[in-house]
Amino acid sequence: MNELIGRVFHFEKSIFPASSELFGKLTSQGQSPKALMISCADSRIVPEQIMQAQPGDLFVCRNAGNIVPTYSTQNGGVTSTVEYAVAALGVSDIIVCGHSDCGAMKALSDPTGLEKMPNVAAWLKHGAAAEHIVSTCHGELEGDARVRAITLENVIAQISHLRTHPSVAAGIARGEITLHGWFVDIHAGQVLGLNGETGEFEPLREGRELPVALPARNRIATEFAEAAE
Repeated sequence: MNELIGRVFHFEKSIFPASSELFGKLTSQGQSPKALMISCADSRIVPEQIMQAQPGDLFVCRNAGNIVPTYSTQNGGVTSTVEYAVAALGVSDIIVCGHSDCGAMKALSDPTGLEKMPNVAAWLKHGAAAEHIVSTCHGELEGDARVRAITLENVIAQISHLRTHPSVAAGIARGEITLHGWFVDIHAGQVLGLNGETGEFEPLREGRELPVALPARNRIATEFAEAAE
């Protein structure tokens, strides 16, 4: 802990003065983050470091397993964060980011020991679909391969949950919000992005088109309904 406190002193003496203009702007003009990232609370995953973001660039929500519960009237931290990011801050991109060697996904794969952590067990039920898909569709997978598959499916499942949130659903219908599904391989130092058209996770590469889970696009279903009338 003393080492961490020492870094606080370094921030006060060196980092803050060197970025005083930026912090001054953020103080006087408020924040306008470019994206909301929902990532795992794992200490090895630092969203700002992965994206090389500066203060004010990212609005971040972290929890065990990068979970997004489906929308309900019962208040929750993730629900409130998503609503605020979209309705108040006007973010146009939302990223659900999983990662390799995730403890939460290991617990989904093998819940042994969760009886001692009833709150964790209840929380991980929001990822049950991911485990069920892998168990029923890819039952041959074991060990690390099974955990990786569950992690990838969990990203897809949480994006589906995200779309049940009214603020997000409305933003998607207006063509104002793009959804992204990422997987950070902390062993290879690589980030994969979900291609919503192919259903595959592809490496993010400079010079290539960014794979997105759901691109911003105006919904035209209502236009067809009016034409039918």
